[in-house]
Amino acid sequence: MGVIRYFSEGTHFKLPDSRKITRWVKFILTKEGVEFSFINYIFCSDEFLHSLNKKYLSHNDYTDIITFRLNEIGELIESEIYISIDRVIDNSNAYGIPFLEELHRVIAHGVLHLAGYKDKKPAEKALMRKKEAAYLSLRKLSST
Repeated sequence: MGVIRYFSEGTHFKLPDSRKITRWVKFILTKEGVEFSFINYIFCSDEFLHSLNKKYLSHNDYTDIITFRLNEIGELIESEIYISIDRVIDNSNAYGIPFLEELHRVIAHGVLHLAGYKDKKPAEKALMRKKEAAYLSLRKLSST
């Protein structure tokens, strides 16, 4: 099993309970049959992620997450997953859910992209949300 690391770029955010979250993320990856070398989560600001979105995806809008696979299909996954803490805060307020719940949803969302799930079409988005909810409900079971 590979390594999961957490970094901050342009924010002072530090992930609470990172060991438990790491076990949970590895649980998701195992359940989805994903083998990986490393996954780096980078917590950043809206502006930082917006600049990546424009530069690499040619999207001129804000987003909560961008998942980059750094190597070829068929190899152990090497990935960087960027998460805007600003966007997670705004979304948690907008949806009336706790910040950590929304953050964990976004963390799972990035891993599900690595497992091959997409979210552009309504049916894809519905499946992604269903998977997110299922794995959120299993956080405690996977981190003990």
